[in-house]
Amino acid sequence: MNHVKLVRRPTVAATELGKLPQEIPQIIRQIYLSRGVSVSDELERNLRALLPWQHLNGLDSAVALLLAYQQRRIIIVGDFDCDGATSTALMLRGLKSMGFTQVDFLVPNRFEYGYGLSPEIVKLAQERQGELIVTVDNGISSISGVAAAGDAGIPVIVTDHHLPGHELPDAAAIVNPNLAECDFPSKNLAGVGVAFYLLCALRAKLRENGFFANYPEPNLAHYLDLVALGTVADVVVLDHNNRVLVHQGLSRIRAGRCCAGIQALIEISGKNQSSLTASDLGFALGPRLNAVGRLDDMSLGIQCLVSDDLFQARPMASTMDELNRERKAIELSMQQEAEQSVAKLSFEHQTLPNALALYQSDWHQGVVGLVASRIKEKYYRPVFAFADSDEQTIKGSGRSISGVHMRDLLERIDTLNPGLIDKFGGHAMAAGLSLAKANFPIFAEQLEKVASEWIQPAQLTGSLLSDGELSGDLLSLEFAQLLQKSGPWGQGFSEPLFDGLFWLLDQRIVGQNHLKMTVQPVAGGPTLDAIAFHIDRNCWPDQSVRQVQLAYKLDINEFRGRRSVQLLVQLLNKQDIKSE
Repeated sequence: MNHVKLVRRPTVAATELGKLPQEIPQIIRQIYLSRGVSVSDELERNLRALLPWQHLNGLDSAVALLLAYQQRRIIIVGDFDCDGATSTALMLRGLKSMGFTQVDFLVPNRFEYGYGLSPEIVKLAQERQGELIVTVDNGISSISGVAAAGDAGIPVIVTDHHLPGHELPDAAAIVNPNLAECDFPSKNLAGVGVAFYLLCALRAKLRENGFFANYPEPNLAHYLDLVALGTVADVVVLDHNNRVLVHQGLSRIRAGRCCAGIQALIEISGKNQSSLTASDLGFALGPRLNAVGRLDDMSLGIQCLVSDDLFQARPMASTMDELNRERKAIELSMQQEAEQSVAKLSFEHQTLPNALALYQSDWHQGVVGLVASRIKEKYYRPVFAFADSDEQTIKGSGRSISGVHMRDLLERIDTLNPGLIDKFGGHAMAAGLSLAKANFPIFAEQLEKVASEWIQPAQLTGSLLSDGELSGDLLSLEFAQLLQKSGPWGQGFSEPLFDGLFWLLDQRIVGQNHLKMTVQPVAGGPTLDAIAFHIDRNCWPDQSVRQVQLAYKLDINEFRGRRSVQLLVQLLNKQDIKSE
């Protein structure tokens, strides 16, 4: 059953193409315009193009409080994903560069404390003699944690980008572009982006106060490597403002001006630093950092990112690489078990439910989100995957499809069934929750009930938007390099995708379940390497197939110093032409 269809983007009219500079090749202008970029200003990637920090609400209060505690003990409370780790490292580095001498951090262990600023984390901050708490990439839903800090006489600055609930924490200051009263034009900042804006506002105030007359003023652009990594890894929309942040951070990394931790992660992942892409941040560096938070304690990742010693950072990056390998093995096993559960659901109900809730007692709590994502991609419907938290409670992570707001979906279930869900939070496309193990069957039933009311059948078929067919002369290393330079590409500003018919000259399995192919365009062109990740082993390889329809991205493969173009296959369909 195919849950994804290929759709070609409409051709942009010649009059529209003229809106962008003529020195940009026509095909690149077509790609930009199809992604909503219609004025030259939106192609500007200089730091001057960043939105001013003055538009972000709450910064004045947060800065005033930071200055009052400049010589007192501040605890940064982060999150256990890549955005949280980079946010924490950024605040540690940034505050110390501006004369804050007593700055420490806490990151909740997901298995012991769960997400965010909880009363238990406040107790740990007290034990470390914390006098001010600053949250990064969390806190907007930490009602009880902020209250506990208040009871302990510790003010809290919340910096976050997650969607707020009906109730806000009673914090001394809140900085979040998604607050209803905040008129910051970009609602897509990652947690690390919000932290960066706070540091910009703090530096401006210190400059105004004359602090830098006797203290070296830091160049905050030095920390854009961390901002780029956290922004891409958190899969926030790459609107113009975020594209500027990511481009500037990538430029610094490529030039070798990045922290030792990022350099060590580049080395262990086998990437070429001088040609690193946003995709490398999202699929090579980010997962290694995330693996620490999924399987162990993200403190290791933060320590790596704040280290200035490459020899110290390398062993930490190596440990992260080992944890990532372990995470992959766990994920593959869980995914296979999840697919068996879905197959059983399909068999029992004839058609799959509009939304899926999956649970197995021995699944790993830190990997359920990845499994939900894989199942969502395959069956194209909202998916929640759950694992045991303790003997009575399970924790779940959900991933959604376009047009179905995951947090709103949970809020509706919670409204209709008070007390069913212990707690929940998240975004439009991803959310987390916890509930009593005994309530799982009721949750699955209510999920399907609400989903059937919200979701139309047509929504359960996803679309892959193609930029069309490439002529043989554009299937080249030179054009692949031009595409890379035209980015950064990412969520909401998708990397160009092309499609076409190809002769399938060779096919074989590599790794666990990846299909390596040699192909040639039917319309004529060069022989190319192609790879499709996470293929269905029941369908491939199929030696009888001679011709395939591919939807693909142009990628540059580097091996032993040699660079060549290859196709990263996103959709692979067999054609009717078979061998005799």
